[in-house]
Amino acid sequence: MKLLRSISLLAGLLMTMASASAQTSLTPPAAQPPASPPAAKKEAPKPKAPSAAKKPAATPTPSPAAPTKPAATPVPSPSPTAAFEDPNVDSVYGAYQRGLYKTAFDLAITRAQYNGDAKAMTMLGELYANGLGIKRDYAKAADWYQRAADAGDREGMFALAMMRLSGRGGATNREQAVKLLASSAKLGNPKAAYNLALLYLDGNTLPQDAKRAAELLRTAADAGNPEAQYALATFYKEGTGVPKDLDKAVRLLQAAALADNVDAEVEYAIALFNGTGTPRNQAAAVALLRKAARQNSPIAQNRLARVLVSGLGAPVDKIEGLKWHLVAKTAGKGDPELDERLSELSPEDRAKVEAAARKWTGTASK
Repeated sequence: MKLLRSISLLAGLLMTMASASAQTSLTPPAAQPPASPPAAKKEAPKPKAPSAAKKPAATPTPSPAAPTKPAATPVPSPSPTAAFEDPNVDSVYGAYQRGLYKTAFDLAITRAQYNGDAKAMTMLGELYANGLGIKRDYAKAADWYQRAADAGDREGMFALAMMRLSGRGGATNREQAVKLLASSAKLGNPKAAYNLALLYLDGNTLPQDAKRAAELLRTAADAGNPEAQYALATFYKEGTGVPKDLDKAVRLLQAAALADNVDAEVEYAIALFNGTGTPRNQAAAVALLRKAARQNSPIAQNRLARVLVSGLGAPVDKIEGLKWHLVAKTAGKGDPELDERLSELSPEDRAKVEAAARKWTGTASK
C-alpha cells in the first residue's frame, strides 16, 4: 500500500542522546582509538500488503572509522495502511494487488455500502488518499477512514490518525489522532504503537515519557516492526526508558537488519565487525555494508570504502572502495582521508574510479 505521509516530530530526548551515540568503530581492537560513548515517510514504491519511523564518527583514522551521523531519531513516519490483512480476503484486495484500482474501487464501494464492510471502507480511503483509480480526494479519504474506524477497523483508525496529525482531509487534530492511535494499538496494530511512542518522545502532543515510549516500541518490535526494533535498540544502547543492555540492543539490530532496515544494517554490521555484543564476523559485516551501500546509505558507502581501501575485513580493492567514497561524497558524506587515497592513484586508476562512481549515480556520459 502507499505510505501515508505524516508530519515530522523531532524527539528532543533522542536528539540529545543521538549526539553521543553510535561511536562504535570499525577499527580492529589493536588499532582502535579510546572508546567513546555509543550513540523513528514517503510514498510506497509499490502497492503491497501491510507493513509500517545516522551517527557521529571519530576523526578518520587509517582504518574504518565510527559513524559520524547521530543514530537515526525515530519520527512519526509515513506508514502503510494495510486495508486487508487477512490473506483470505478476496477480490477487492486481489484487484488492488494487481493494480486494477478501478476494479478494486467498484468492488469495495459495493461491499462498503451494502455489506458495511469496514475493510472495504479502509480500502476506499486508501484509493482516495493516493488517487488510485480515482481522483485524489483527501476529504473523501478521511470520510471513509472515519467510517472504517467507527466500524472498528484498526487500519482505518491508524490511517485517519495520520491524516489528523498531518492536517490532510481536514484540520489538524492531535487529540483525536492520539485517541485513534491508542485504539488501533490496542487492537494490535504495530504501526500505531510505534507512532504513538514517537508522540511520547516528542513531548509536544503528549507529556514526554521515555518509559511509556519504550513500552510501546517493545509492543511494536515484538510484532515485527523493523523501525520500532531499530528505535528500541537505540534505547537499550543508551539506557533510555529501559535498563542499558547491549546484548538486547544488538539482537534488535539484527532483527531490524533482517527486515531490511538500512540504519540497522549499518549498525549491526559495525557490531559484527568489532565483535561488540555479538561474536565477531567481519565477512558478514562487509556483506551487510555492501547491501546497505547498494540501498544508498551514505554511511554504509563510506564504511565500505574504508574497508576496501584498507583491506581490513575484505581484500583490498581501491577502485571499488574509492568508487563508494565518491558516491558517499555526492550525498554529503565526505572523508578527507579517502580524498587523499584517491589523489595517490594513477591517472588511469582515478579515471576508472570516477567512471564507476558516475555510473552508479547515473551521471555517466552517454
